[in-house]
Amino acid sequence: MKILKWIAAVLGTLVRLGFLSASYFMGTPKQLYGFLRYGVTQRRPGELQVGDKAPDVELVALDGRSRFRLSEILGKRPLVLIFGNYT
Repeated sequence: MKILKWIAAVLGTLVRLGFLSASYFMGTPKQLYGFLRYGVTQRRPGELQVGDKAPDVELVALDGRSRFRLSEILGKRPLVLIFGNYT
């Protein structure tokens, strides 16, 4: 029974160290959680090639509330898209 407790303690320590080191490299625990929640589970290969037209997607403005479609703005005024990166 003592050996099982010892193994559980070692595994718990390893999990904690892994979480802390991953959080350090990702920036914060919140960013690590976001990566694990969205970056890993919803990842899929893309089908776009260089030179393809951008897909019409709904975007959120810098104020965090306004939403617009890419097709509404594309070609009418300058547009900057910023994508998050976990590399």
